[in-house]
Amino acid sequence: MSSATMKTRHPFAAVVLAGGSGTRFWPRSRRARAKQVLQLDGDRTMIQQTVARLDDVMQDLAVWVITNDVLCSTITGQLPEIPQNRILCEPESRNTAPACALAAFLLEREDPESVIGIFPSDHTIGNVARFHMILRAGIKLAASGSKIVVLGVPPTRDETGYGYIELGEAVTPTTVGGEAIPVRRVRRFTEKPDRARARKFVRSGNYVWNSGMFLWSAKTLCDAVREHSPAMAPLLDKIAAAWGTPAFEAVYADLYPQCESISIDYAILEPRSAKGEGASELYCLPADFAWNDLGSWAALHEHLAETRECKNQNVIEAQNTVQVESTGCYVFAPNKMVALVGVKDIVVVETEDAMLITTRQGSQDVGKVVKELKSLGRTDLI
Repeated sequence: MSSATMKTRHPFAAVVLAGGSGTRFWPRSRRARAKQVLQLDGDRTMIQQTVARLDDVMQDLAVWVITNDVLCSTITGQLPEIPQNRILCEPESRNTAPACALAAFLLEREDPESVIGIFPSDHTIGNVARFHMILRAGIKLAASGSKIVVLGVPPTRDETGYGYIELGEAVTPTTVGGEAIPVRRVRRFTEKPDRARARKFVRSGNYVWNSGMFLWSAKTLCDAVREHSPAMAPLLDKIAAAWGTPAFEAVYADLYPQCESISIDYAILEPRSAKGEGASELYCLPADFAWNDLGSWAALHEHLAETRECKNQNVIEAQNTVQVESTGCYVFAPNKMVALVGVKDIVVVETEDAMLITTRQGSQDVGKVVKELKSLGRTDLI
């Protein structure tokens, strides 16, 4: 199938969320060079990969990026194909709900029926062709009414760091390219359960991970904000009204920080699911395209060990290496010769001014290092 026939027929805009700090990838990730602007998996940065994946489903590359003032110039430089006025720099971080909603209020004024896709900037997709197929199915479904479409990842373990989606009844599949993509109603969302509940969810076979990717029309999201976050709606409406005028930056800087700092899950998805499976208009498509959120050094190790040829599951980014009776390690020391002797499942990351030494299991807690450095006043290291 050619790229031209693959592109969606529906007006579509992608909103890439790129304001995170990526503290779990310290010391490589810092406030001014967060995870999304790093080359963790190949020659392109995470956000460059994210935008490139969307190209085959876009019309005229209608991508919007929401980031912060610290990363704005870096992201603008990494994405020269995106008009600068579509890279919005938050005057103050307010979590994902205001970021998603702002894009919707801006686009509603251009075309209320255009479909908006929300995409984190720092995930990996192993099967891009399948991602395109599922995304086109989601766009088609979201364009067919006041529907909210979420992409749910089939779980492979009892992970406690992800949100879970409980699936409801199966409805009519969405057909794209001759293939019927299964569609399920959404029963409820559960944010980051404990281990026992996560294990129960996975064993039931009726739960999927929340990928953080959503699809809806601009009007659908704006109406949902007006219903479920009524204090936020007039602020965003005024910001959108100022778009394209000399007053925009001042209005944006004044009103956006007044929005509640809340995730899109808590602000919109959970209250919408409370309406009940039949009335919520929430639908889930399978994100069965080898998704990985690369949420820690351990997750990066797992991903690279699967996609590269690695001796004894050791992922080593160094000038050269010697390995003796060592397995399952991740080492980043690009300017050094690295020798591993009798070690297992360790993580070592070296930068010019810092070194991290932990285990793959302990890498989930690297964010605590950043909190400690902040309390010590070591802003030069964060």
